[in-house]
Amino acid sequence: MLTMKRLLICTDLDRTLLPNGIQPESPAARPLFRKLASKPFVRLAYVSGRDFQLLREAIREFDLPEPKFMIGDVGTTIYHKPGGRWQSWPEWHEMLGGDWPGAATGELAARLAGLPGLVLQEPEKQGRFKLSYYTDPKLDSVILKNKVLSRLENCSIKVRSVFSVDEVNRVGLFDLLPETASKLAAVRFIISRSGVAPERTVYAGDSGNDLEVLTSEVKAILVANAIEAVRRQARQEAPTGTLYLAEGGFMDMNGNYAAGLLEGVVHYLPELGPVLKNDMR
Repeated sequence: MLTMKRLLICTDLDRTLLPNGIQPESPAARPLFRKLASKPFVRLAYVSGRDFQLLREAIREFDLPEPKFMIGDVGTTIYHKPGGRWQSWPEWHEMLGGDWPGAATGELAARLAGLPGLVLQEPEKQGRFKLSYYTDPKLDSVILKNKVLSRLENCSIKVRSVFSVDEVNRVGLFDLLPETASKLAAVRFIISRSGVAPERTVYAGDSGNDLEVLTSEVKAILVANAIEAVRRQARQEAPTGTLYLAEGGFMDMNGNYAAGLLEGVVHYLPELGPVLKNDMR
């Protein structure tokens, strides 16, 4: 039997692994993903804009395999299970606290109050290290970011902004995070502590808040159901050899959601092709 080196799969949830977009899901994809995730050499991390409770709800609702790590709130929270129980990762949250003191969210919200184009999201969608707004999905994100930076001029709080589109609900999502926080920074943190070699790590995503990882040194997969604007920007900015755009056709699946993730994993690690084909029988 072939011995496999450890593999770390990091994946976004909504409209990447979860089939909650407008495109159809290949019926065999999620069951096959569950089989892959159950292999002893696989380490699994979910990376999402959802908070801890919504992450747990998604796992139950969509019958997802239990991960080893969970990155939530657009990279501002990380959870692991030392001793078998989920808990936040203090080291990560202490790192973010230097950029984002306890009163930061309130101060930023006050500075941005009344800014045209931004609507504050519900209280339950805010976080200790995240200030979230709704906006027009067709709005020029560069212009919006410049307006926000103008309002935050001379502010001592170090921030980064992330724009993405929820195509199902037809709304833009605009998040302000600590400067040191992002999905990419959180993924790098997980890689460094997972015991898995960086070259044996893959990341799957679909939207604007995945772009920083999709265009980084991490081996990345863009599922076929991603919107064209994200596909175009990812192609333009990704380093050579670090981005795979799923197209469908792998094992007669359409490349959307989990099917695209599996297609990309086998692109980077062809030795897994026979393993998945055997699991498909």
